[in-house]
Amino acid sequence: MVDRLIVETAAGVLHWGKQSTPCAIGKGGAKPAADKREGDGATPLGTYPLRWVYYRPDRVPPPATDLPIRGLCRRDGWCDDPAHPAYNRPILLPCDASAESLWREDGLYDLIVVLGHNDAPATPGLGSAIYLHCCKYDDTGAMKPTLGCIAVPRATLAEILKTCTPQTVIEIRE
Repeated sequence: MVDRLIVETAAGVLHWGKQSTPCAIGKGGAKPAADKREGDGATPLGTYPLRWVYYRPDRVPPPATDLPIRGLCRRDGWCDDPAHPAYNRPILLPCDASAESLWREDGLYDLIVVLGHNDAPATPGLGSAIYLHCCKYDDTGAMKPTLGCIAVPRATLAEILKTCTPQTVIEIRE
């Protein structure tokens, strides 16, 4: 088991235990969490708990992990509206505020680790929906940047989850 996942944003590498993998970060680069803003596409630097794992039950089995696990359903979403009381929290769709659907056709959210960024409590506008999730590739085979999350190949994420416990944190650094 590992107590810390380390993301080196400048190198685009995620380390766990003695292993490492390339990873994608936000298209807006990385910035200190205090400077993170909703919609800026930046990955927040800092150390965060791993809250729980979502998985898409029609595509992948429940991951082997000691983290809490929740199967997604078609109505699962995440509120990204800073003016709404449910900002940066899971919601059911449809919702009367801006929200992202977690049930995606592109496979990015087949496995999602919810990171404890801006959630205790959430400060409106300082960023929402920061996850460790599956990556997407461009036409050249390179990983596409995210909207602020960390992304790795799905099979690699499943391997990383095997080593995580509720005490594991993710450290995102330059």
